Amino acid sequence: MANLILILGDQLSHTLSALEDAAPGKDLVVMAEVHDEASYTNHHKKKLVLIFSAMRHFARELEDRGFQVHYHQYDPASQCQSLAQVVQEVAGQLNPEKVVTTECGEYRLDAQIRQWHKQMGVPVEIRPDTRFLASKDEFARWAEGRRQLRMEFFYREMRRKTGLLMTPEGDPEGGHWNYDGDNRRKWTGKPPAPAPFRVEPDQLTRDVIDLVETHFSSHFGTTEDFHFAVTADDARAALDHFIDFALPCFGDYQDAMSDDEDWLFHSILSPYLNCGLLEPMEVCEAAARAWYTGQAPINAVEGFVRQILGWREFVRGIYWLRMPDYARENRLGNQRPLPWLYWSGDTHMRCMQRAIDSTRRNGYAHHIQRLMVTGNFALLAGVRPEDICDWYLAVYVDAYDWVELPNTLGMVMHADGGYLGSKPYAASGKYINRMSDHCSQCAYNVNRTTEDDACPFNALYWHFMDRHRKDFDNNPRMRMMYRNWQRQDEDRRKATLERGDWLLAHLETL
Repeated sequence: MANLILILGDQLSHTLSALEDAAPGKDLVVMAEVHDEASYTNHHKKKLVLIFSAMRHFARELEDRGFQVHYHQYDPASQCQSLAQVVQEVAGQLNPEKVVTTECGEYRLDAQIRQWHKQMGVPVEIRPDTRFLASKDEFARWAEGRRQLRMEFFYREMRRKTGLLMTPEGDPEGGHWNYDGDNRRKWTGKPPAPAPFRVEPDQLTRDVIDLVETHFSSHFGTTEDFHFAVTADDARAALDHFIDFALPCFGDYQDAMSDDEDWLFHSILSPYLNCGLLEPMEVCEAAARAWYTGQAPINAVEGFVRQILGWREFVRGIYWLRMPDYARENRLGNQRPLPWLYWSGDTHMRCMQRAIDSTRRNGYAHHIQRLMVTGNFALLAGVRPEDICDWYLAVYVDAYDWVELPNTLGMVMHADGGYLGSKPYAASGKYINRMSDHCSQCAYNVNRTTEDDACPFNALYWHFMDRHRKDFDNNPRMRMMYRNWQRQDEDRRKATLERGDWLLAHLETL
């Protein structure tokens, strides 16, 4: 045989660089469900179902195209518990000319694969992942010489490079680069949120559900009501559903939260983008067409494109630019363990309870729930960045290290000292009340700060601001808040800090 081609569980694309010159009659594709990758964190059950089922469907598609596929199904009793063991066993049997793979999205695994040629005695060719719109080298060149990196400036460069939402004259469509200021409406039930896109599990998926329930029964979440797409065709149908039914309202309500709706107008396409069933350019172009045909307004289309062309590419660039040291950043010195309520959902804080419950049931919560509820609480409580990063990586079906780590460590926890974001996304309960209806159904009073029934976010916010004054006092974006803090009388500030001390000592009872 010529080459052994390794395809990972987040590389399920027929345009993958490892397959570019593959010879179906000569090369062998290897795919593997292995214990080490499935168990290194407490992966949500639906995440495991999605990845394993999508892998099995992709392997079948490759076979239909004439490829030989060695597929290693999960077996806890197998002698091959790691990817390296699977590849080494197959390579030892078939003696390929080389192993070919596309660079993976996790520093941990990437570092391992780059040593395989020494361990296995066979050349290993690692090809760039061309599914991203900015290569690692391109991002590094853009970042060179910049003390701080700002997504907005990178995003504009990507707009110019791709031509997305640009006029023939080189100006942004609509006259503005960013319509974020138009995208902060509270949802009050109208217009009605569309039903989420659903795919009923076929026999392959049902087999995987049984496997996960048998071997990963202690993992977080549930396999009940699994309805994610597991093929590229169904993922494209999910994209069409979003464009037709949700994109027109996505912009207005992209930051809104609802006590009764899990999905609202969000696309829920990130699971498919991040495992390879969809590619970023096809998704962005579909949204752009909706603007040009009058199907969706510019604030919705631009806001959606910015999430993919801007944030997604930006955080990937930061990840590879700063790893492995980035994972150890903890500039605020947070050392508090992650409260158990993140796993149990047992809390009287309505916003936290609803976000964690949605996460448990769906393996999904949208970006504001992650940033301004569960993330905000972890920031205010001083949770150890490593703990909250591991939680996000485990519980969300779209979470892979390259995208989860910068978003959580940098954007949520501000643990990188402002490298990714210019200010911490800290907020009191007033923000949650402004963007949701959670507070009206909460055991706590969002309008109080120091009383026993006061919203915990309020005192914790001021406690956070006070204890990190040296970190942020010179930040121009936070001076107004510190002036507001100083305007409060001394007794009020003292009572607020005492309430904050009590809350930090009793996080598990809130």
